Amino acid sequence: MSEKHGSLSINSDNIFPIIKKWLYSDHDIFYRELISNGCDAITKLKKLDMMGEYTLPDGYKPRIDVICNPEKKTLEFIDNGLGMTADEVEEYINQIAFSGASDFIEKYKDKANDDQIIGHFGLGFYSAFMVADEVHIDTLSYKDGAAPVHWECDGGTEFSMKEGDMTETGTKITLFLNEDVLEFCNIYKAREVIKKYCSFMPTEIYLSKENTDETETIDKGEELPDDEIIETIAPKEDEKDGKIRLKIRKRPELLNDTNPLWTRHPNDCKREDYIDFYRKVFNDYKEPLFWIHLNMDYPFNLKGILYFPKINLEYDTIEGVIKLYNNQVFIADNIKEVIPEFLMLLKGVIDCPDLPLNVSRSALQNDGFVNKISEYITKKVADKLAGMCKTEKEEYEKYWDDISPFIKYGCLKDDKFCEKMTDYILFKNLDDKYMTLPECLEVKPIDTDEEGEDTADKSADDTSTDAVNEGGEDVGEKDSDGAEEEKKEKIIYYVTDMQQQSQYIAMFRKAKKDAVILTHNIDQPFVSQLESKNEGIKFMRIDADLTDDFTSKTGKKEQEEMDAALEGIEKLYKKALKKEKVNVKLSKLKNKKIASVITLSEDSRRMQDMMKMYGMAGMGMGDMGKEGETLVLNYSHPLVKALISSSDNKNSELICEQLYDLARLQHAPLEADEMSRFIERSNELMGLIL
Repeated sequence: MSEKHGSLSINSDNIFPIIKKWLYSDHDIFYRELISNGCDAITKLKKLDMMGEYTLPDGYKPRIDVICNPEKKTLEFIDNGLGMTADEVEEYINQIAFSGASDFIEKYKDKANDDQIIGHFGLGFYSAFMVADEVHIDTLSYKDGAAPVHWECDGGTEFSMKEGDMTETGTKITLFLNEDVLEFCNIYKAREVIKKYCSFMPTEIYLSKENTDETETIDKGEELPDDEIIETIAPKEDEKDGKIRLKIRKRPELLNDTNPLWTRHPNDCKREDYIDFYRKVFNDYKEPLFWIHLNMDYPFNLKGILYFPKINLEYDTIEGVIKLYNNQVFIADNIKEVIPEFLMLLKGVIDCPDLPLNVSRSALQNDGFVNKISEYITKKVADKLAGMCKTEKEEYEKYWDDISPFIKYGCLKDDKFCEKMTDYILFKNLDDKYMTLPECLEVKPIDTDEEGEDTADKSADDTSTDAVNEGGEDVGEKDSDGAEEEKKEKIIYYVTDMQQQSQYIAMFRKAKKDAVILTHNIDQPFVSQLESKNEGIKFMRIDADLTDDFTSKTGKKEQEEMDAALEGIEKLYKKALKKEKVNVKLSKLKNKKIASVITLSEDSRRMQDMMKMYGMAGMGMGDMGKEGETLVLNYSHPLVKALISSSDNKNSELICEQLYDLARLQHAPLEADEMSRFIERSNELMGLIL
């Protein structure tokens, strides 16, 4: 073949600046593109063999070699695929994937967003010019009688093409790197990038460094490593102290796994396989809780594995990694168009060859197909979780504390996922028993004897509890006509801090009532969503109100006494706390050891929590009398009785403040100065006793 010169089939000199600046978001992507092209060439050659249009040589082993040469500042990408003829180089390389270069220039030369470049130009090879001042191609086609081709281009629109000297079928691309990116011909950097993008490509990829002859000294008789090829052995006279000097050449290093776990059928995978793969891909020493193996062929091809990791919420951030692949070629992490946002909290890999990719393979075109994939993944996760709850309830319960943030976040972000999962959300009660929402709502009437007394009141050993209270009244109560009264609202009580709310928990246990434990910061928006989607359900924290379960009935005369005493108590508290607005209530609590408690209405507390979240001031527990807060004084307690009978005592204000702070401590820690005053006051009161 005679040497010939020409110009690339474009009408502008701006093609390479555009490629260098805008074609790809990450400059290291050229590794992926050039290796992917080699994989494609090998795949096509094997298909020709399967179709009988070509016969592979005996002992053919498909492979791609990447060779670094820091001294020459070059990178070589070599494949033993189908190669190209001179005409094919003209067609695929010189004309930039058949046609359209002029339109490409006009349409995209002013575009800085690579997402706007449509993926039908086949520009993968040109990613080489992002990092190279000059690129050479040497190739030999599989076709009979084909001559080898050598092609050169220095990054402008001029190129040269002549007959080459390759003797084996395949293609070698040589990059002469520019000074700004010499790190890419460092073997350690090359290994890092290839492992990032190509760890699971279907063709073996080998990395080596050119001119890697090294001298190494070993003990005489020591077994030689398998991954080293002996080139020369030093003469015996050079042996010293039982040592032998060897001149060796390291073998190319295999960097990828051509048969990753997600490509296998789930029935062929063992538990150890999943754990080993997880640790290898995500560098996480902890075992995952469980996993979901996705394996779908219709209506689209999708495979993958999603892991639910074990997270220490005190130290770990709830942030996962979903790696997206296309035919085992890494595309990106956490592409939100494909992976539902809430599943990005998980760790996993998803491989979908049918994904519509743009030119850089780094972003997805917007279409309905992508939404279908996202919906399918969501459905498979919901089906897996629901199936576990139904058939492996004990295992599901073991995982629940770890996976509940994922599931609740998913319910908040995805209505379809929420619909599928609502009946499989677990709530832990005060006895550490897990219940689903339907089980929490399954209110059973309290057994009564012939005289109509509650069995719960008669039997001190009866430990039956309910997490649900309908309108604050016992279920099964009947009206004057004997018909069961219809209950409109079912209340589920909950706890947010087992220690801080321990006094209320004790009251609940004594009243044989139950509550569920909701301690995660995602629980508040989650229960609000459950209320909005399930009419008639209301979640209330156990300190939101005191129902008849906690108070004793009072006679008419006693109630009149309490009403009369309340006015004096309110005046005393306004004076003691120096507040005009004070909400005080007198009640006869069944637990006579409790002198005071604070209730804060559920709606008011949620509003205050929301305002705190947005950094609005003045919403702390320190403002007595704020909206929804009530100080409940136990009319049955001796301290309260004494306070009522001697409100003009000089120490009455001290006792008022102390009872208030004691009640506040059951809600939240006091501020530093408030705690100091509380301790000083406590010492003063103990001194009065002495």
